[in-house]
Amino acid sequence: MGNEAVAMGALAAGVQVVCGYPGTPSSETLETIAKRNPGNVYVEWSVNEKAGAEVAAGAAYAGARSLVTMKQMGLNVAADPVMCVNYIGVKGAMVIYVCDDPGPISSQTEQDTRSFARYAHIPCFDCDSPEQAFQAVQDAFAFSEEHGTPVILRSTTRVCHACADIDVPEIVNPEPPEGFTKDPRWVIFPKLAYEAKLRVAGREPELSEEFSGYKGNSLEGSGPFGIACGGISYAYVREAIRGHEDQFTVLKIATPYPFPKELARQFLLGADKILCFEELDPYIEDALIYEYGNLSLDIDNFIEGKRTGTVRLGGELSASEIADVIARVTGVDTSMSFSEPEDVPSLPVRPPVLCAGCPHRGAFYAVKKAVGEKPAIYSGDIGCYTLGNAAPLDMVDTCLCMGAGITMAQGLDHAMNGVCAAADGDPTTCFAFVGDSTFFASGITGTVNAVYNQADMILCVLDNSTTAMTGHQPHPGMGKTMMGQAVEPVDIAKVLEGIGVKSVRTVDPQNLAESVAAVKEAMGESSVRAIIFKSPCIALIKPDPAKTVDIDRCIGCMRCINEIGCPALITDKENLTEQGRQKAIIDKSLCTGCGLCAQRCPADAIG
Repeated sequence: MGNEAVAMGALAAGVQVVCGYPGTPSSETLETIAKRNPGNVYVEWSVNEKAGAEVAAGAAYAGARSLVTMKQMGLNVAADPVMCVNYIGVKGAMVIYVCDDPGPISSQTEQDTRSFARYAHIPCFDCDSPEQAFQAVQDAFAFSEEHGTPVILRSTTRVCHACADIDVPEIVNPEPPEGFTKDPRWVIFPKLAYEAKLRVAGREPELSEEFSGYKGNSLEGSGPFGIACGGISYAYVREAIRGHEDQFTVLKIATPYPFPKELARQFLLGADKILCFEELDPYIEDALIYEYGNLSLDIDNFIEGKRTGTVRLGGELSASEIADVIARVTGVDTSMSFSEPEDVPSLPVRPPVLCAGCPHRGAFYAVKKAVGEKPAIYSGDIGCYTLGNAAPLDMVDTCLCMGAGITMAQGLDHAMNGVCAAADGDPTTCFAFVGDSTFFASGITGTVNAVYNQADMILCVLDNSTTAMTGHQPHPGMGKTMMGQAVEPVDIAKVLEGIGVKSVRTVDPQNLAESVAAVKEAMGESSVRAIIFKSPCIALIKPDPAKTVDIDRCIGCMRCINEIGCPALITDKENLTEQGRQKAIIDKSLCTGCGLCAQRCPADAIG
């Protein structure tokens, strides 16, 4: 897999310290390094991306080769240290592996790390295949060490999860790092930062010239029509023009920043027409337009891409879509270059839902039942529990970014119930939902803010004892590190008490009566109070025997289906009540035996 290729390339390059925070599509890289660790490589899941970037920077200050992994949204969290280490530089090598998610498939937004690299003045390598990724990470480490700078290695979902056969050298333990040498350069001060800005911005022409000769960049073919691309779009282009290569000159950009200007100029001067294919930002397109302007040539209709509306602005591309654009613009019909299956049935509509037996469903349902018709707002967060927004639960009113549910609930409370609110208005209870992993990653700060600023809110920590959404990685509350060490788990209840939350309850969300009672008690209190809904993720435990519906006792009220929304509950179209209502049945292949539906059934028909 592409992520595994990056991991093996990093090990082959002698990486010594590896940090990161799980985020699809990047997670497998760190997990592979931990699995293939030759012995003296340090690996950790950091509490968040900011912490991971800082650990990696510290290791690089001591002369180590360090790697920190994250997805594109995580780069926002890590931006604080990343925007400083670019000025200070490193002694060893530091590679920041960021995986973008065009679509987006599993993210809040699309975001292009190439644009961030340019903004941060950090050299950037781009991956177009697992094979190239394996080599690119090794080149990134060498470049980082040679120039004393952090380097961004960027990939995208289709490269991260594509597969290829790669010959990997024997992985051996790296040599110990030289160690830390005290020097004023490691302390960032305004004057030093000013001088560093001049240095990192001023080195762009030199690095651009070096990248023009980098083997990862290429100018392929000599046809009249130019195609500029990079990353996975390069793979799509090669597939789209197969059999018609003589009609095209392809510029592949593997180092988006600093842009390889000399290579780009050769490309510009040799083409009659240029098409730019890239996902996310029109990064290559803008760079070519800039260079074309520097050459003082006529730009009208010469370069086409996202800026001209020729290529879609967002989402993923495909070989077939690129072939269609090529045919429309150049007249070269490449549609027969590759085959697509015919008469493929449409995929069924399958919106994402909480798993059957997920304890989060019980937590959401308990809050919903306890609140009833009283005014309330539910601020959600990033994780499996974001799926609580789906019907019939409808329990996520806001979702912004990791940890924001806690702080947004405070803003809503201050605006609707505090000094801003009308004196005679009914108070609105503000709930904030956060997972256990997200609580450690970015929720503690917001909770401190709530206590300090006297917010009136109920914090619901959905503790399923794992980082479920990204693949069940460990976190500080689980008592196990990525190195396999058993450690004392960080107790969320004690953390909340230490922060100053006076009311903290822990309940089992699969016990509906207990959970509803806890929520009602919390609603009768004021200030910041917390309920920890603690039950392990259903993927981590052996399910109980599947429940069954006694068809004779089922009255067809559909409360189990219409209120809980478990995917294991479906309607039985063959068995009807005397009134003609359909009855409920349980799909035993999905049911995990949690019993939430049985607790809700008014006819006691589920057992």
